[in-house]
Amino acid sequence: MPGKNLTRDEARERAALLSVASYDVALDLTTGPTSFRTRSTVAFTSSEDGASTFIDLIAESVEQITLNGESLDPATHFDGVRVQLPALRFGTNELTIDATGVYMNTGEGLHRFVDPVDDEVYLYTQFEVADCRRMFAVFEQPDLKATYAFTVTAPAHWQVVSNELTPEPVPEPVAAGEAIPAAAGEMSGVPSATWAFAPTPSMSCYITALIAGPYDVARDEVQTRKGAVPLGILCRRSLTPHLDADNIFDATKRGFTFFENEFDCAYPFTKYDQIFTPEYNMGAMENAGAVTFSEIYIFRAKVTEAIIERRALTIAHELAHMWFGNLVTMAWWNDLWLNESFAEWAATTCLAEATQWDTAWTTFGTSEKAWAYRQDQLSSTHPIVADIRDLEDVEVNFDGITYAKGASVLKQLVAHVGREPFTAGLRSYFSKHAWQNTTLSDLLGHLEQASNRDLSAWSQLWLETAGVNTLRLAVTVDDQNVITTAAITQTAVEAFPTLRPHTLAIGSYNVKGDQLVRANRIELEIDGDRTEVAELVGQQRPDLLLVNDDDLAYAKVRLDERSMATILANPRGFTTSLPRVLVLGAAWDMTRDAEMSARDFCDLVLESLPGEKNSTLLGVLLAQLQSAAKLYVSPAHREATLASLTTRLRALATSAEPGSDAQLQLVSAFAVGAHRDDDVAWVRGLLEGGAVLDGLAIDTEMRWTLLTSLATAGAASASEIGAERQQDNTATGRERAARALATLPTAEAKAMAWHKVIEAEGLPNQTVDAIAQGFVRVHDTALLTPYIEKYHAMLTTVWAARTHAIAESVVEGFYPVALANRELADASQSWLDTNPEVTAALRRVVSENRDGVTRALAAQQRDES
Repeated sequence: MPGKNLTRDEARERAALLSVASYDVALDLTTGPTSFRTRSTVAFTSSEDGASTFIDLIAESVEQITLNGESLDPATHFDGVRVQLPALRFGTNELTIDATGVYMNTGEGLHRFVDPVDDEVYLYTQFEVADCRRMFAVFEQPDLKATYAFTVTAPAHWQVVSNELTPEPVPEPVAAGEAIPAAAGEMSGVPSATWAFAPTPSMSCYITALIAGPYDVARDEVQTRKGAVPLGILCRRSLTPHLDADNIFDATKRGFTFFENEFDCAYPFTKYDQIFTPEYNMGAMENAGAVTFSEIYIFRAKVTEAIIERRALTIAHELAHMWFGNLVTMAWWNDLWLNESFAEWAATTCLAEATQWDTAWTTFGTSEKAWAYRQDQLSSTHPIVADIRDLEDVEVNFDGITYAKGASVLKQLVAHVGREPFTAGLRSYFSKHAWQNTTLSDLLGHLEQASNRDLSAWSQLWLETAGVNTLRLAVTVDDQNVITTAAITQTAVEAFPTLRPHTLAIGSYNVKGDQLVRANRIELEIDGDRTEVAELVGQQRPDLLLVNDDDLAYAKVRLDERSMATILANPRGFTTSLPRVLVLGAAWDMTRDAEMSARDFCDLVLESLPGEKNSTLLGVLLAQLQSAAKLYVSPAHREATLASLTTRLRALATSAEPGSDAQLQLVSAFAVGAHRDDDVAWVRGLLEGGAVLDGLAIDTEMRWTLLTSLATAGAASASEIGAERQQDNTATGRERAARALATLPTAEAKAMAWHKVIEAEGLPNQTVDAIAQGFVRVHDTALLTPYIEKYHAMLTTVWAARTHAIAESVVEGFYPVALANRELADASQSWLDTNPEVTAALRRVVSENRDGVTRALAAQQRDES
């Protein structure tokens, strides 16, 4: 729709004209299963007399518009996404808009979900980037802060949660025998009630929230600098038996203590609820005082330690946002990193220093940093401080640059200026800018003052340019193996030629028995294309020299020939996980850059796996093994490599410690590749009990893992999947069944999956994702060949017709990347060449898909040679 994509220029013009004081929003959630009533009363001031502007609203209809006591005709003033406001008064204005809003099933706006277990209705909001306009009329931009008072009418037995506290719900006056009307669907016939929430502090609209439904609640409180703050944890009733509230409360309380001390700033809101919600599009969202989470963090079956740690990180990340983003907010979305990068850095620091997850920076280097390096080498890479022209730009900008690279660079900044000055700068930043909007220069000013360092050049090189550098250590030795020269060289790719300053460490390791022991560590600052390392000269050359030891810098690293030989001879030599992460990460980079054979990488990883106890590293390595074997190994050697990989994974799974995290991950990884007769028979045996692996729990999720493995191999039928779905009559079971059906290795199954999502509409967001996962999961990639043409033919139609969340899921999820061949790469390039007029956001997603295939082709050529 014209006007749906708010531009930066429009936002600047509106912010210059308006100052918004308050919103009074009344919602009636009892009117029916598809829509709700919404009334917004907005108090604002205009700096000009007679000026015109608009307020944002995506609604089914507008019934009434009243501006300064005068009625405006909805037919001429509302176009589906904006309400035009003519002839404003200088000074105070008041606007009231009555409308009919629409419930969503896409994870955007006010999402409505019916639990298949008990047919109860659950609602929650997701407003970032610009979807609170789907629930109420609002000036939808982060720098027009205001207070928000919500009044909500809903079934009386529901929990209703927003950003602020509310007294006990007061029942609506209802005539004797009268209740919610039959037109309300599942809610008909039950009494209603009204909740009146206190006004919020002045804050940005995208962090407002409404959660409503018969959620179960666990209560506690945390002692803060300003007294006891109430805590709540909410989830659907059918998930309550699986909720481990004590663990969540513990992680939350540790975060409160850490952040209040670190920032020297009290928690800024009145209460803190954490709500686990169905069909969620992301990990979580930092709504002020009412954080929503994905239900993947309620564990209905055994999960890996990596997922448990990820939940703790997500809890800390969203809590950090109460300061970064909610108390102090970016003025426009180009400074989104001020929210996300800082929350990521703060959360990882919190886990490492205040929880049991004291190796959190190892986890960060394993997964987050690898994500950043991958994103930073795409053609769509951008500076951390991105150029955000409009809402579509920011919607595709929640990426590895904004989160992981930004946090990596902040870790580098801490090394550069020192932890104490860095913390002092943050404290003064919060103190001065509380409840305000800021820009990059505001933050840098505080950090410069605290550290007494000029950060303008640093900022330009690190925050305002794109790309990742590569570092190599070159040494020469004499005939006694004593180092005579040593220097670090720095390079950049031609498209992004910036060379940057790095504060980093070099570790010297020697083989002692079966271990690699660090004998020396040097910390230094490098800059330019070559930096001499005088501290190494005169030392006996060690068995391994590790550039960026302790992972302080953000850069790709290459190992010299002797160091690589040491690693190949001692793949499990490191006694701690962080240097192992760095070395294996360097090998993965080399494989992706076509500098190392994919088959050599697979061999190195398989030799490194036995005994690995770091859950995140194990999971990342198993995923990289799958990618290397399926995409980067040359086609001539792929079948043999996959067969060998499956055999070795099965052997590792059967020899793993019973009941261990490694056993769970190895069995799951093996199941993905199992398709030979003996492997399929073993999977069937595990599922039905004919084969037993000591310690392996065949719980609900493992049953779906094994059944999906059989389906992908053509050894399970649609009726068997349906029977399992009946046994698991839950939302998750519904999604798992949809995924399994889409994996069936027939042209008919793939066509049906395509039809359900691409040609038909209306499936919930999580079901769309599940079908996409199954669609592209194949042992015979020929099943996907017909979809090269179909995929590119549907792009513009789907992008125009669906909401952003669904369109992005489809364009990313249905790309037939498993083909990884020249035909697919050429088709994507041809589409980009012949569709220059399509939106930049769609072009970005398609170009990133193409980049992955182009990289795979180069790696295949290297592997073949």
